[in-house]
Amino acid sequence: MVKLNRRQFIILSTAGAGVAVVSNWLSQKTIFSEPLPLSRSSATITPLHQSSDGLLELDLEARESLVELSGKQAYLLTYNGQIPAPRLEAKSGDKVRIHFANNLSQPTNIHYHGLHIPITGNADNVFLKIEPGKKLTYEFQIPSNHPSGTFWYHPHLHGLVAEQLFGGLAGLFIVRGELDEIPEIKAAKEEFLVLQDFSLDEGGRRFSSAHMSLMMGREGDVITVNGKVNPIIKLPTNGLLRLRILNASPSRFYRLALEDSSFYQIATDGHSLNEPIEVNELLLTPGQRADILVKGDKRSGQYRLLNLPYDRGSMGMMGGGMMGGRGMMDRNNRDTPIVLATVNYESSVESLALPTKITSISALPETQIIRRFELNHGMSPTVGMAFLINGEPYSSDRLHTQVQLNTVEDWVISNTGVMDHPFHIHGNAFQVISRNGIPESLLAWRDTVLVGRGETVRLRIPFRDFAGKTVYHCHILDHEDLGMMGNLMIDA
Repeated sequence: MVKLNRRQFIILSTAGAGVAVVSNWLSQKTIFSEPLPLSRSSATITPLHQSSDGLLELDLEARESLVELSGKQAYLLTYNGQIPAPRLEAKSGDKVRIHFANNLSQPTNIHYHGLHIPITGNADNVFLKIEPGKKLTYEFQIPSNHPSGTFWYHPHLHGLVAEQLFGGLAGLFIVRGELDEIPEIKAAKEEFLVLQDFSLDEGGRRFSSAHMSLMMGREGDVITVNGKVNPIIKLPTNGLLRLRILNASPSRFYRLALEDSSFYQIATDGHSLNEPIEVNELLLTPGQRADILVKGDKRSGQYRLLNLPYDRGSMGMMGGGMMGGRGMMDRNNRDTPIVLATVNYESSVESLALPTKITSISALPETQIIRRFELNHGMSPTVGMAFLINGEPYSSDRLHTQVQLNTVEDWVISNTGVMDHPFHIHGNAFQVISRNGIPESLLAWRDTVLVGRGETVRLRIPFRDFAGKTVYHCHILDHEDLGMMGNLMIDA
């Protein structure tokens, strides 16, 4: 079993985090020395749709709904009226058929984040545009060799991505398989945590984008775990708790820690690690996921899941003062941890051990194909202030990068801007090779990686199985909407 110290894990981890302040809308305290009052509700997510006889089929409707958000009424964007959206579960080799209806006031579509499935047709095709009042059936097959893991789904129509995700449209997509059958993990109690933030007025209405700091990337002052503030999670004494955590916020980084306790990471972005890694902190940027194990051996019988301070950079006047209103430094208290959830002991069980071996990850072979990308911001004659890749804002009618199917490439991504940027590639997972020329010691598969300001990260990507056009982009989704995205063509 590997143990990383705090500094090593900040460098090697799935990256990112944020500070949270709960607004007067919920009348909660945010001073760390005075814990938030416990919610009486459990963190358990319902409902659940599972595949049967090799098929996952369901109706899914996007609409604005009046929902209960930790005891208050809120008008949010939902799938099937739920915050978070229904959890979908399938197995490798299963067929998926989703009858989708768009009853929003805007066009939309669905991206199946992290799934390795076709990127064209009615599958993970971000270029589909489903108009209000229209329907479309998404249909695809999960490959028989697809890894088991924690994935998710959310809208991805360029220009509306941040707004629709910030409105609440996000749900887990779980692929069951080999990781779930490891005896120690199978015996652990399993909980799913979807982290979301919202910006709401006193009547529970969403603030419009005109009131948000889009350059900074919008953050809300109501932070929820499965639609609840500080829910209770039960852990058997001597047992193991498996937390499957998704950062479904459009901009907020979560720097997670268990108060006075370490935990064990077993997966990144839906992919198993070779063995458990004992860590004190876990950093998740928007879009990232992680699976961790918590041991029920703490004397006090309570664990508080904390969100620690993190500074992801600032656009200064360009990010706050010029945009006006809510959503800048007044909400982003960078000095105060808060409690996201509380883990309490329940009945005792016979002591459970950690797994010693999970999987075997092979390092990708070296490649001679190297591409370079620079992340920055600047002015565009067509859109004004824009976020750029290689000095250019996104253009829907351009092919920014063209690669060959069944090849491996190195992408060297340099962040020359003043803010951290999580970089996401659709359709194909990758391995991080180095940061600022220093080899990455944690061998892992990812689909999103933090590129800190002033940092250069080298990725190694195999383009496998599926040809067609897709995208890569910053997963601070306001930055993607404002131009930090490129079209990627994978040629057969």
